[in-house]
Amino acid sequence: MEQRVRHFQEELDALQARLLEMGGLAEERVRVAIQGLVQREPALIERVMRGDEPLNELHIEVDSRCFTLLALYQPMATDLRAIVAAVKINTDLERVGDLAVNIAEAARRYVTHAPVKKLIDIPQMGDIAQTMLRDALDSFVRRDTRLAQQVLNEDDRLDGLKTQVFRELLTYMLHDPTTVEPALDLILISRQLERIGDHATNIAEDVIFMVSALDVRHHPPAPISE
Repeated sequence: MEQRVRHFQEELDALQARLLEMGGLAEERVRVAIQGLVQREPALIERVMRGDEPLNELHIEVDSRCFTLLALYQPMATDLRAIVAAVKINTDLERVGDLAVNIAEAARRYVTHAPVKKLIDIPQMGDIAQTMLRDALDSFVRRDTRLAQQVLNEDDRLDGLKTQVFRELLTYMLHDPTTVEPALDLILISRQLERIGDHATNIAEDVIFMVSALDVRHHPPAPISE
């Protein structure tokens, strides 16, 4: 029995390591996409658009590891919730990679036009989204519901910046019709960053459920005790 428990824990640790690796790849793709946009550097943008394969391979591997753990060990309670959370987190991370490609596609179009404005809010949104993603994964590994709650709290900040970006760019478009096409691409990028924040929020919600068996998806969570 002890050997079985040890093997299960080793497999669970390996699963978590793969999820962290996925998270690192997804975060890096977002960072490079925004860097390519800000620096107007096509090579960085193309790197994001061509580099999806490692993330896709990890996505398949993590799903396989999760299903193997469920089949071989038939875990219960917290262990079961941890594996179910890993399946969902895996999907969220793969989707973040897809959103990074969407950002890169919009950035590729944007850099063919004259800059609409100095980019300040969108890089800030990128930083917030990446931090949310990193903290959400850390909260999963550490079983830290307080850190998960911090991720949920940051989502409002990201939403506020997206609204601010939209209003500012709308003003540019109304005053100068030539800015409409590139401004729409910037609005699209801000929307993709907001959605990355939503995926980080999904992960944080899964962590709270995994640790506390508390579903906070459709209502504010109660204060989490020590």
